Amino acid sequence: MQESFEILSSTGNYSVVAGTDLLAHLIVQQPDAIYMVDERLEGVLPTTITNRILIKANENNKSLESMPEVILKMRESGANRNSHLVAIGGGVIQDIATFVASTYMRGIQWTYMPTTLLGMADSCIGGKSSINVLGYKNLIGNFYPPVAILIDMAFINTLNEEQVIGGLFEAAKICYARGYQSFLAYLNESPSYPLNTDNAQRVIVQTLKTKKWFIETDEFDQNERLLLNFGHTFGHALEAGTNFGITHGIAVGIGMVVAVEYAKASALLSATGINRAEHLIQHVKVMLGDGLKNVIANPPEIDLALVLEKFNNDKKHRTDCYRMVVPKEEGELALISEPKNDAVHNRIRLAYQQGLAEIGYLNYQLID
Repeated sequence: MQESFEILSSTGNYSVVAGTDLLAHLIVQQPDAIYMVDERLEGVLPTTITNRILIKANENNKSLESMPEVILKMRESGANRNSHLVAIGGGVIQDIATFVASTYMRGIQWTYMPTTLLGMADSCIGGKSSINVLGYKNLIGNFYPPVAILIDMAFINTLNEEQVIGGLFEAAKICYARGYQSFLAYLNESPSYPLNTDNAQRVIVQTLKTKKWFIETDEFDQNERLLLNFGHTFGHALEAGTNFGITHGIAVGIGMVVAVEYAKASALLSATGINRAEHLIQHVKVMLGDGLKNVIANPPEIDLALVLEKFNNDKKHRTDCYRMVVPKEEGELALISEPKNDAVHNRIRLAYQQGLAEIGYLNYQLID
């Protein structure tokens, strides 16, 4: 069954549609569009899509240094101010397409079809691009939402366990950020691997409607929407510190565990808050299972000193303080500022060590 709703935006409202056979309908509606597609999906594209730009979806290509080549491909495809760009792929393709569509000839219209669960359940709405610069993750970006988002459930069947679990971690983050009752409602949908298309659609639509509140309340990341960075500050450092050997969604799941450990070490939680935060940790552990190798294809060795260096350089920090989203009091999330001193640095280090131990990552060497 097809479901749809609208996102209110100051730059123009846009629609979200979830269902089946959406790609076929899109091709009919946009026959002259330029299609920017993850090259791994080339085999599923109909031959009628001839004007296509294939991109290898990795963190290296989601960088400012790679943007000139993509823009040149747009030019070679005949793109002008009236062209329509259709992006098909996961979060990397979305980031590239958002950045390119917003800057090419000062902006062209575009449609996004997410193909990963992370893209479907989280990043597809909100209109943000995040681009890496010289090895620093998501250092620049902007806001430029598509005119439509089409979530074709057929792509669920193309995803492996790591991709599904990573997407579900982002979904859990959104729902926990909205409040503990929202998190419980999310768990009632039985998010787990594998997902069938019906279950996946229910999880995705519920999560996106939860995120819709954050986007419409705080469109440009000034207040409430900042809570969606839960797990990201700690997780981004794990990604960058392992040269993206830990993928984004999995890093966010681990990052939430580390954030909880930091809150516990800093005595920020009441007894109720500890129970609620531990419920989230337990969910992460259940999703990862007994053997991390079932979820993380090639678990990298972690150089904790490098991870801490990447953490220190996160763009969300200030000159004199760290900025982190952690659970406080009865488990609700808050953006806190912590001074950059030895005591705080040691608590951050300890939180990483305890968080990694909590999920069994100490099976792999911590180089420090």
